[in-house]
Amino acid sequence: MNSFSRRHGYSRPEAEISIRHDAPADLRTAIVSIAYRSGFAPSDLRLILCGILYCVPDKSNWSEYPNIDHEVANLIEDLEWFEVYDFIEHLAEKALYKRTEFSEEVNHYFRVAGVGWQLLDQKIQMRGSEAFETAVREGQQVLSQQGRVTAAYELHEAIQDLSRRPTPEISGAIQHAMAALECVVRDVAASKATLGQLIQQNPTIFPRPVDQIVEKAWGYTSNFGRHLTEGAPPQFEEAELMVGISGVLCRYLARRVPGGRV
Repeated sequence: MNSFSRRHGYSRPEAEISIRHDAPADLRTAIVSIAYRSGFAPSDLRLILCGILYCVPDKSNWSEYPNIDHEVANLIEDLEWFEVYDFIEHLAEKALYKRTEFSEEVNHYFRVAGVGWQLLDQKIQMRGSEAFETAVREGQQVLSQQGRVTAAYELHEAIQDLSRRPTPEISGAIQHAMAALECVVRDVAASKATLGQLIQQNPTIFPRPVDQIVEKAWGYTSNFGRHLTEGAPPQFEEAELMVGISGVLCRYLARRVPGGRV
């Protein structure tokens, strides 16, 4: 896979995310193609697909090409959209033993095709914009390095809630995101007060008018993360925004106050 474009650092620009709770035909075809280039045989893919679908391989198909390959094409069409991502995870696990670049190739395809998922440690996780990824992933990493493991865990859980298939846990993501921020602010302020109280009591924690944004985000979490209204559930994009805000602010505080107090 040491292609001309890779050797010289050329790549297609990332597409805007347009595919998340779906697995269109082009994506299914691309995954099969990447798997073959990564050293998988059609019979390898058929075995995984039959396991997901609880069906028996066609015994009359014995040649890899074209027979089993054609069977693979039919089987992957039968998968529900979320089962396609289960299939990708199975391939990623097996690719570890083949020492191939399967995960890297899949992630590259996801970026250029506008797919809102990514493979991290052989698991499919929600992928946001570049700014979102930088803020949240770096925020989680910095918190872990500083020993702020509770806050880092809450950010991790927020991402996991957004990554759930087939239905993301939206209110859970909002709760975990604000819990991460509250945990860091409590540590910085050496207090067990709520986030809303801490912002009022410590006006220098965040620069103005960012402190107002944090207060509004805390109020939003109360309304849409903890105390829901019938018929007015929060949307995925709103939860993604709250997780992004939390990641940015956690990273800011972690860098500003690495281990001390304001």
